[in-house]
Amino acid sequence: MTPLRRRMLEDMQLRNFAPETQRNYVHHIKGLAAFYQTSPENLDLEDIRAYQLHLLTVRNLSPETANQFLSAARFLYTVTLETPWPDNALPRARVTHKLPVVLSPAEVDAFFQHVGTLRYRAALMTAYGAGLRVAEVVRLKVSDIDSSRGLIRVEQGKGKKDRYAMLSPKLLKVLRAWWHVERPRDWLFPGRLPGRHLDPASLQIVCKQAAAMAGIAKRVRVHTLRHSFATHLLDQGVELRVIQELLGHAEITTTARYAQVTPRLVSITISPLDQLGKKQSVRKK
Repeated sequence: MTPLRRRMLEDMQLRNFAPETQRNYVHHIKGLAAFYQTSPENLDLEDIRAYQLHLLTVRNLSPETANQFLSAARFLYTVTLETPWPDNALPRARVTHKLPVVLSPAEVDAFFQHVGTLRYRAALMTAYGAGLRVAEVVRLKVSDIDSSRGLIRVEQGKGKKDRYAMLSPKLLKVLRAWWHVERPRDWLFPGRLPGRHLDPASLQIVCKQAAAMAGIAKRVRVHTLRHSFATHLLDQGVELRVIQELLGHAEITTTARYAQVTPRLVSITISPLDQLGKKQSVRKK
């Protein structure tokens, strides 16, 4: 490990950056150094701009990924190397707004029927039944399941925050069946290696395979189950503030963007076209 990388890691640790953020930032800076075959200390803003353009136009990376690189570079230069950058020195790529992929309840039911292994079915049902992120699912411990109160304790979720998620009776039944089979001691979903939890990548693979076998043409990831959880709660009339707490969002605006207008509400809304020709009451002045 180079002294610069070690110093950057220390700077991120001092600021309590999430481990995933640290890994992503280091990954992007390693890519920058490999592209120019020199230490980032020897590069200037024009070099950063050229590499940013390379990521978007040559490697065709998403705007989100290019912006993540820019955040990593800004941290390296302004914090670790203490090199001031002018405000708006490099523009962030515009991110197109897309509606989240959401499964219907019937699709969710078909999806789970094609998850053959109890380990993965229990993990994926936890993602949907409690609205958890994939990283939160695999890091659950046996002690996080509070069956007496119907709660799941999510320890150090996104943003380094603890919260409680719901534990439905149906999910509890599945988790108990899983516990009786595996008898996990620490991690609720142990991995193949001793002392390690389930690999998120393997859960994503199973998720994709189950969706394909169920004949679901949508692009389904574990996070799709979280989107579906939020949308189905909205369909049931649950208030947005409650969903915000269940998802662990700091801002209500994040939840509003996350859930959007549910497909059910769109489908039952009557178009003004269908009102044409109907008798309308005229209010007399």
